[in-house]
Amino acid sequence: MISSDYRIARVQKTLRWFEEDIPLLNMRVKELSAERQQSARQFAAALIDQTRAELRRLLEERPDRSSDQNPDRNYDPRELPREPAD
Repeated sequence: MISSDYRIARVQKTLRWFEEDIPLLNMRVKELSAERQQSARQFAAALIDQTRAELRRLLEERPDRSSDQNPDRNYDPRELPREPAD
């Protein structure tokens, strides 16, 4: 089973990818009609909103780390967990 911290880190990484891709999306759609540009931007915005909602849900469901005597209690959310090797 995948730990909640790992899932949170993956969703955070995915959210950063989506947010950082907006300028590139604008470049990719500039040759399209205004209607299609708007559609692509709305889709990207909806995807980002869904990803943020998923991140909020995962953070709310995460067990309270302050109450356990776990060695992970010094967890830094900015530190990504190691990913398994292929």
